Amino acid sequence: MSIRPVTSETAATPTMEGAGVHLHRAFGFQNPEQMDPFLLFDDFRNDDPRHYQRGFPWHPHRGIETITYVLAGTVDHADSLGNTGALGAGDVQWMTAGSGILHQEMPHGNKAGQMHGFQLWANLPGHLKMTQPRYQDVESKEIPEITDDDGTVVRVIVGSFWGKTGPVDGIAADPQYLDISVPAGVKKTFKIDTHKSAFAYVFEGAGNFRDASRPRGVLLEKKVRGREVNIRDMSGDRTLVQFGRGEEVTVQAGDHGLRFLLISGAPIREPVAWHGPIVMNTDAEIRQAIADLRNGTFIKPAH
Repeated sequence: MSIRPVTSETAATPTMEGAGVHLHRAFGFQNPEQMDPFLLFDDFRNDDPRHYQRGFPWHPHRGIETITYVLAGTVDHADSLGNTGALGAGDVQWMTAGSGILHQEMPHGNKAGQMHGFQLWANLPGHLKMTQPRYQDVESKEIPEITDDDGTVVRVIVGSFWGKTGPVDGIAADPQYLDISVPAGVKKTFKIDTHKSAFAYVFEGAGNFRDASRPRGVLLEKKVRGREVNIRDMSGDRTLVQFGRGEEVTVQAGDHGLRFLLISGAPIREPVAWHGPIVMNTDAEIRQAIADLRNGTFIKPAH
């Protein structure tokens, strides 16, 4: 088995979206070939309701799929097709925007005021960009959770892993989406389809990801009591780790354990034309989408 090398590691960048939601962006609105088939990944985590309660009011999507995974608090959602609902802690929503949808997402904190979740955008291939929109809302209790002998816990949100298959299906990018917790000091290896692009997003604890033949860890700058210190070979909170090709990912958890998302998908390898929440193959298709928004024909009749 070949271990995937770490090709880059970056800290998620603070930004603001919607009506003033403070979040951290791991990637997005840059080079779409770099993470193909994925386009954007946001970590919306905050303990101050003033920084998230105005949410993401009505906005359009076309040509993509959005994946929302909530860890704390609740996200109320509604759309132009008449769907409404709420995502609670541990719940997942996979929305295929397809030919076009208008929706809103309004976050609410838990009793302590905490709100935490992730949103991932996956591209759609050209032949599916104008497909009929659909939702897959999955409650936390429906997501398989596996505990290995060494205490490693894996939630299988999408795809198959360790004999379990996640409840979300029919996704164009054929992704695997895992929420993994590795106990302190444990070294663990996870298999990934060698043909898929892959990344890890560390959001709790620390550890390192290495290539067995050419060790390379993660160097981050962190502040300890107001001063800068170097923490070598450690992946820290809100860190994106990108991998090269191979069949496995190896991780060594730090002194306090490690929790991260491990996400992979089949590259689409098509031209990308991108205008905010609309992602098509050509500029002409983008212009048509904008025209549809202006003249009221963005939402297509069901077929």
